[in-house]
Amino acid sequence: MQTTGKKCRWAILGGGNGGQSAAGHLALMGYPVILYDIFEETVAAINCEGGIHLSGVVEGFGELQGATTKLEHAVPTADVVMVITPALAHAEIARGCAPLLRDGQVVVLHPGATGGALEFAQVLRESGCRAEVSLAETNSLIYACRSTRPAHATIYGIKHDLKVAALPARDNERVLSFLADPFPQIKAARNVLETSLANPNAMMHPAPTLLNTGRIESDQSWLYYWDGITPSIARFVSAMDAERLAIARALDVHLPSILDWYGQAYGAHGKDLKEAVRNNSAYADIQGQHSLETRYLLEDVPLGLVPMLALGEALGVRVPHLRTIVDLAQLLLQKDLTSTGRTLKRLGLEGMDRDQIVRFVETGERGAGG
Repeated sequence: MQTTGKKCRWAILGGGNGGQSAAGHLALMGYPVILYDIFEETVAAINCEGGIHLSGVVEGFGELQGATTKLEHAVPTADVVMVITPALAHAEIARGCAPLLRDGQVVVLHPGATGGALEFAQVLRESGCRAEVSLAETNSLIYACRSTRPAHATIYGIKHDLKVAALPARDNERVLSFLADPFPQIKAARNVLETSLANPNAMMHPAPTLLNTGRIESDQSWLYYWDGITPSIARFVSAMDAERLAIARALDVHLPSILDWYGQAYGAHGKDLKEAVRNNSAYADIQGQHSLETRYLLEDVPLGLVPMLALGEALGVRVPHLRTIVDLAQLLLQKDLTSTGRTLKRLGLEGMDRDQIVRFVETGERGAGG
């Protein structure tokens, strides 16, 4: 019999901005929570404090069951394992979790970036995991947040709308039965193609970062969203977004535009993307980078745009703006972000046609060539 409600035990994997915010918030709501992180100083500080101090739109102290640097101390006893790490760590986390997972657990990548659940499932298979778990991903992190020091997190805003999908989609209702109580704003997406293609970071991080390279390398202080999303950059991102929506339509997935998404997620509306971003109070204090060596490129290109681009090109969708940003990122960083990214092979989709991909994410059945 599954355990839901306040008795549900949570393991939060990741002690960064999102991980500490989620762990503290869940604990404050009354859930037993264990946090895992690779950094000993973060774990030691949280254990010293006994939990997470929260400020911002959520105020209080979330008392944790503990923090650990060992997955085996967090994963096996949890009902829900929520992975809130950079997407670059998803494959490594999957390999670490493979021998520890047990039947009946729910594993949620929060968020999955583009193709997170697909890659995670592929790694679990390759690692010989036999546990029957419900694997899922969200399209975005529910919080706009920062943690400037261990055991302290500031939550600037909480999204009003978030999507989750299981792999395969037949497990959607079971996953929601665990998430609905703490996060009632989370709703089921059709499948992981919807959550992956609804990844807003792929739209809002790489292009604005690259197109603000002069500002970034001038070492001046700036606000990422309020200063960095200029009219021209907003128009370029909107053109990228149109290509994302075309890929989604080719897979029979219907998504809101990035402009409409801001209204749904934050209640931030505007006549264009620049205005909607300016009307999002949760973004008011988010600072811009001072280096191109940022997760906005190193993560959101190979694990956000690269799989999106691969799907688009495999389906015959024209994606010149997506291709431009992937190429520009590789040229400016002088790094190969394509072969190291989420290719169709790494997602377990190589050789599948459109119908086979849809059938796989809906039912788990692999077609010929999968």
